Amino acid sequence: MRPKVTVVGAGNVGASVAQYTVERELADVVLVDIVEGLPQGKALDLLQTGPIHRYDARLSGSNEYNPTAGSDIVVITAGLARKPGMTRDDLLFKNAEIVGAVVDQVAPRSPNAILIVVSNPLDAMTYLTWKRSGFPKERVVGMAGILDSARFRTFIAMELEVSVENVSAFVLGGHGDTMVPLPRYSTVAGIPITELLRKERIDAIVQRTRDGGAEIVNLLKTGGAFYAPGAAVTEMIEAILKDKKKILPCCAHLNGEYGVKGLFVGVPVKLGRGGIEQIIEISLTPEEQTALDKSAAAVRELVEKLKL
Repeated sequence: MRPKVTVVGAGNVGASVAQYTVERELADVVLVDIVEGLPQGKALDLLQTGPIHRYDARLSGSNEYNPTAGSDIVVITAGLARKPGMTRDDLLFKNAEIVGAVVDQVAPRSPNAILIVVSNPLDAMTYLTWKRSGFPKERVVGMAGILDSARFRTFIAMELEVSVENVSAFVLGGHGDTMVPLPRYSTVAGIPITELLRKERIDAIVQRTRDGGAEIVNLLKTGGAFYAPGAAVTEMIEAILKDKKKILPCCAHLNGEYGVKGLFVGVPVKLGRGGIEQIIEISLTPEEQTALDKSAAAVRELVEKLKL
């Protein structure tokens, strides 16, 4: 029997996750959305792509949750994008309501699943998902660092005019303005970028990485990024289902690691069939630690507002 992945939210991000998952033949996919016909239509469209792209996976769409029962992984992309006139707090409380309702439906039906959270504000929604589901912290993980690191890697490759395949990069901290790209741990074919680029160019790339999501929103004008977020989620799905033990930057529950306690924050983890199997601690300079502390404080502020 093939693994089963449920994707809640059949918008652009959710549909991209479904597409990449079946194209790699990682699992059968159930798309769920409250909009009648949307998940059914997208699932059928992807199903009919199989004969052309030569993948053999089952897809189904639903407006209710019974078809999700027994999922190995549940990806939560449901939620609102921030709209003009909407404060960050407005978004926080509205998406907390949406994500909480989703967790209440999927957790009892798939009690052994690993939950991957994509909804924003990411770190706070991952914390809420953990508390609401009652799942072990190892089986609740947020997608952010892979996407942010991919953006960092892209901009480094563009700057140096080298293949992105040669570039490795790490981004820690919360998913937002306070994220912490780490140039010291970012390399091109094993060479630290601090040896290849002047500080002012690195600083500019770091800032563009922090603004990566906003840059795309400003260009599209009607929505946010979805191809790269979908690909980032799919890398996590593959690492879990294939038990790859892959080291990836993810939003994980910290219990003292990096000096952070009781929060979900982006750090390098080992991702395998059990979910988060290890938090990887790397040494930080005082400046890097201060930046991570600031990022964690911003996450804590949001979580405290939820009064969970």
